[in-house]
Amino acid sequence: MRNLAIDRHELARRQARLADLQASLSAQEQAHRALHAQVQAFIERYTAQLGSLYLELDALESQLHTALSYLFEALQRNGVATARRPEPPKASALPPLLAQMPAGAPAPAQPEGGLQDLTPPSLKQLYRRAAMRCHPDLAGSAAERQRREQDMMSVNRAYEAQDRARLENILLAAGEAPERVTGNNSLVMLEWLQRSEQAVQGRLRVVQAHQAALLTHPMHRLWTAITQAEAKGLDPLSVMASRLRTQIAERRQELYIGQRLQPESDLAHNFLQQRLQRMGAAAA
Repeated sequence: MRNLAIDRHELARRQARLADLQASLSAQEQAHRALHAQVQAFIERYTAQLGSLYLELDALESQLHTALSYLFEALQRNGVATARRPEPPKASALPPLLAQMPAGAPAPAQPEGGLQDLTPPSLKQLYRRAAMRCHPDLAGSAAERQRREQDMMSVNRAYEAQDRARLENILLAAGEAPERVTGNNSLVMLEWLQRSEQAVQGRLRVVQAHQAALLTHPMHRLWTAITQAEAKGLDPLSVMASRLRTQIAERRQELYIGQRLQPESDLAHNFLQQRLQRMGAAAA
């Protein structure tokens, strides 16, 4: 029979390990949720302060591209060579979304009542139970009867040899409940602990993957830089907003000029060339 003292020692060891894993998982989940909330709050502040400015700048860039394309095509028709066709503007760097970590799956259900100790069955009781499970008269076919006869021979030999372990294995293989075979449900508890460990380890991998992705997210890096600057008394978001307003004013002026230039004038060619040069310098 399986040694109950060894089972208890193994159970205690596995339970302690599971508790450590669960504590580590809980700490890492809390750390990820806290960091995710901080970065998400920053994204919302960033969007509230700069989002409308980025959208306005994008709209002006799109209108300016339309005006420049019209000038380019008109100059081409008039035989005036230009460096290249204006390229469509790229959308502004609005904050990418943060990935949401999925909820964890329910933990495996613990065996009802925990570890149970029962009076171990005698060798004779084990033999009778094994004989009842393996008796050839219970066969539903000739093939099954032949298999049961072989199993019954194994049961008889184990009983004659006083081989309790063999009888236990036969009963367990036949589907007998472990606690009715060994006198306790330690095997069931060990299997539950193993499944629980695997579930926690799987969840840990998910949490760690999401944490790694969050730490390398562009908005986490920007949040870190902005937070460090603000700790020094600086206001980088206001500086960024001021720069965006300056760019918006410049694009409005360029759009005003670009929409009113006549393709036949030298000013149109010069304006287009200067604008394309600035775009090339900005992209470099």
